[in-house]
Amino acid sequence: MSQTGVQARRSAVYLLDQVMGEGRLMSELITSGALEKLQPAERATAQRLATDTLRGLERADRLLQKHLQKQPPLTVRNALRVATVELCQGGAAHGIVNSAVEIVGRNKRTASMKGLVNAVLRKIAEGGPDAWDELRVPRMPKWIRDPLVMAWGADTITEIEKAHYAGAPLDLTAKGDKGALHRSLKGEMLETGTVRLQEHGQVSTMPGFKKGSWWVQDAAAALPVQILDPQEGEGILELCAAPGGKTMQLAAAGAKVRAVDDNPARMDRVRENLKRTKLDARLVVNDALNENGKWRAILLDAPCSATGTMRRHPDLPYAKDGSEIGPLIELQARMLDHAIDLLLPGGRLVFCTCSLLPDEGECQVEDALARHKDITADREALMLPGIDPTWITEEGGLRLRPDYWADKGGMDGFYIACLRKSA
Repeated sequence: MSQTGVQARRSAVYLLDQVMGEGRLMSELITSGALEKLQPAERATAQRLATDTLRGLERADRLLQKHLQKQPPLTVRNALRVATVELCQGGAAHGIVNSAVEIVGRNKRTASMKGLVNAVLRKIAEGGPDAWDELRVPRMPKWIRDPLVMAWGADTITEIEKAHYAGAPLDLTAKGDKGALHRSLKGEMLETGTVRLQEHGQVSTMPGFKKGSWWVQDAAAALPVQILDPQEGEGILELCAAPGGKTMQLAAAGAKVRAVDDNPARMDRVRENLKRTKLDARLVVNDALNENGKWRAILLDAPCSATGTMRRHPDLPYAKDGSEIGPLIELQARMLDHAIDLLLPGGRLVFCTCSLLPDEGECQVEDALARHKDITADREALMLPGIDPTWITEEGGLRLRPDYWADKGGMDGFYIACLRKSA
């Protein structure tokens, strides 16, 4: 893992620099070509190293602070962090330490710190692996942890943090026969119909990917469409459709989908996903608030803090600081009111957010029910196979959390409500 290891580790450090220094998300960096010069195996290694480092960041920093009198520049810190996590996960010290020294040495502004990096990592290699598991499960940054503790309690958040640290398996939604997909990939069939793989290789090389037989979609993210229960030939308006997992679900059910999103680049991704899976939907680049017409079925996957996806995207709490949440809450309320106005009498609307914050879920629906007297929450629609009745909330929504199904690998944090307009 000589030169290949250096390139992958250097790219991992770059990703971390961008996340923590520039507030950019890894998904955006990768989509924009940050790793395009790497070979596929190197790209996978770089992403894994960056992700593992973000998950174990608190532990790495606790070990490193014992050997640093003052904080070095961010790039040096991130090279040390990546190497520390690798060492503590059992990696071979020689290659890891040499790579970190080379990464720091290539940069004129940090080259003078090669000796420091070498000395610190030699010490980490000696005692770090034994000390690693003695440290507490890494906590979320305070900007998001504090409000979540207020909402759910410290014990629950500790369990959620355990789920975040454990990471996420690969969840797949079948285009057609989920049983055939289950048998083909030898995964676990969840009660909700998702096929889950605890171990897997590169996604694009897995059987059925190129044929469009399935797509990657967390088990929680697959539930809003199941709750909407699309029918063959039914016209459905999908608001905030990108990146398209729910669009494909709706189309696979035979619905006539108008999928709306205001981001042209993200809609290009929806178009690519539909092409791969040979599914059809009408894609419209438009602001959801500018949509008009009347519909019997609407799916609104509203923009949100995405705090429910941190077990898959551990970069999120380091790329953001919570300053966007207030405006998002206001936008969600406007979108929800507008979607209700577009709903025909007797129609149904599924509202969902991939957030753990009640202000982006439970509170939104509670307030909407108070504003719209002709709307009721349909609790029965939530009672799908695999759903624990205790997950249904007081106002009639469904609260999903990463610590649910802990023995199976957890799920993303989601809030889902099915609202019906009186006839």
